[in-house]
Amino acid sequence: MQILLIRRAESEGDPWSGHMALPGGRRDPSDRDLLQTAIRETLEETGVHLDNDGVLLGRMDPLVPATIRLPPISIVPFVFGVPGGICARAASPEVDQIFWTPLSQLWSPEASGTVDIQLGDMTRTFPCLREGGNVVWGLTYRILRNLERLF
Repeated sequence: MQILLIRRAESEGDPWSGHMALPGGRRDPSDRDLLQTAIRETLEETGVHLDNDGVLLGRMDPLVPATIRLPPISIVPFVFGVPGGICARAASPEVDQIFWTPLSQLWSPEASGTVDIQLGDMTRTFPCLREGGNVVWGLTYRILRNLERLF
């Protein structure tokens, strides 16, 4: 089983600029609900048509940032299954790269570690997962660890 990760494009003013993430984004007024937001954002960012090719596996519990330095948002992750061989691509200027990553690799003990992140004038150490040369930390790390508990 694999998961689709993205690396966000570098963008001034984006607190998640350049970070590893899961496809997603803000709800538009035209979205019926948060599920529709997840489907639309995944298509916009990766070209994957969850309406046609995906099977909704479930909705995870909402998460909020652990720091007041980030915008006060609530993230509601939805989990979909798609058949092997689905083509995904960086379909938005917000996305630099996409990665299909085996969950077994991401959740292996070798992938777990810590990362030092500069936040303003101080450096903090956070738990992380390493995917190749990429570091997954913060909200994405928390979502993936919550997902791991479900499997």
